[in-house]
Amino acid sequence: MEPPWELELELRRHIETCACTCDHMGYGNYMDYQVAPAAHACLCRAITSPHAHAAVPEGMTFPGSLPDVAERCGRWAPDSLSASASGSSDEKPTPRRPRWRVALAALVVLAALGAALALPLALGGGGRATPEQRLTTIRRMLRDSPLVDGHNDLAWNVRKFLHNKIGDFNLSAGLEGLEPWARSRWSHTDIPRLRLGQVGAQFWSAYVPCGARDKDAVQLALEQMDVIKRIVEMNAAHLALVTDAEELLDAHREGRIASLIGVEGGHALGDSLAVLRAFYHLGARYLTVTHTCDTRWARSAGTSGGLTEFGRAVVREMNRLGMIVDLSHAGDETARDALETSQAPVVFSHSGAAAICNSSRNVPDDLLRMIAANGGVVMINFYAKLVTCGERATVEDVVAHINHVRRVAGVEHVGLGAGYDGIDAPPEGLEDVSRYPHLLAELLRDPDWSEEDVRKLAGMNVVRVLQHVERVRDQWRRAAVQPGEETPGARRSECVYGPA
Repeated sequence: MEPPWELELELRRHIETCACTCDHMGYGNYMDYQVAPAAHACLCRAITSPHAHAAVPEGMTFPGSLPDVAERCGRWAPDSLSASASGSSDEKPTPRRPRWRVALAALVVLAALGAALALPLALGGGGRATPEQRLTTIRRMLRDSPLVDGHNDLAWNVRKFLHNKIGDFNLSAGLEGLEPWARSRWSHTDIPRLRLGQVGAQFWSAYVPCGARDKDAVQLALEQMDVIKRIVEMNAAHLALVTDAEELLDAHREGRIASLIGVEGGHALGDSLAVLRAFYHLGARYLTVTHTCDTRWARSAGTSGGLTEFGRAVVREMNRLGMIVDLSHAGDETARDALETSQAPVVFSHSGAAAICNSSRNVPDDLLRMIAANGGVVMINFYAKLVTCGERATVEDVVAHINHVRRVAGVEHVGLGAGYDGIDAPPEGLEDVSRYPHLLAELLRDPDWSEEDVRKLAGMNVVRVLQHVERVRDQWRRAAVQPGEETPGARRSECVYGPA
């Protein structure tokens, strides 16, 4: 499948050199989305350029259609633009038609177009809608309702490639052609592609490798949270750090990508509830209780055993703080213990359905039913090895996971957690963060998927979880529940000091 961003090269070059303040067909600019009437001359020139339509991604609504040009360029374009668009100024002017006739003709054309577009969509998710019509529907929907992805490992790549030295790191310019990002199979994210994918909110992972357990895991987690916040601050025209559901929705309405922090790996706590509280106050809004290694209080995927009493205390403290419990990478017994302990919804931030791919990282049906009872969400991972248990996957394979979670748990309990920048084998058709609309458009082929269902999957299920977690936090505050003081027992490195 042709990479969609190749169609954007001309538009990309234009935005990088254009000094105007127009929003360039929704792609924004470097002047923080300021809009001035005179600036629309730039957009009108782009629309009337013979190459303008070639720069628009397949299926995307093009704002240079006749009604939009009449609305925008007709009021704001300079006279010279109108002359150049109609030919030489020496030509004999065409006699004007009465305005009411022009308006009536335009209304008839618009009504016919509206009926042509509305009929297939009214016939259900599948109906007779074309791929382009489904994609147009999704792009309109995502302008109104945020797409929320549960897991992205960009920050770890920044540590690997740049050692967190980001003074010259320009995420808003795109990374596809820059070294070492261009050569990496693990690099799928930058702001231009996030914009093309219409991502409304992103959980950025503060990942801590298991090799840091019992060493410098706490420090690494702090450094990763710091670099995430710095990246957001450096790209404030596009990104906004948020810590609750209301801020997420506000950022989306402002046209910025809501950015949340998730800490990946319970070993990052250093077995300390005080560290958990510090992470929350620094902005972390979920903790993945294990990674590929056990902690002294929780077992990871593929190992037996669940939560210890201290592990249950960690879950309770997360409920008290208003932090989401993330069970991706957790063993099945750990997940069951957490679901039984938590009084707030939990998530699997980047997992799949074990019935489709029987990996220990995926969620079996009994846990899917527990997630439904808990009110949580399973966010589907795009890693081919978790999608098909093989080296290759397609969009249709990801849809199979989504549909299975929906059948077992319900449409209110499925979401998206691709894991981009932490996977080296994304599905064909979902090569990077720009491709989310194409996945959602594929769902609309199925009459069982309504636009409202897709809206829930895309992000509103996760917004609901955030809101519920915040309600539990507020209830516990009103009940004056005190911070936890449990410990897991003496650490191997601790000594007891006292008289000889």
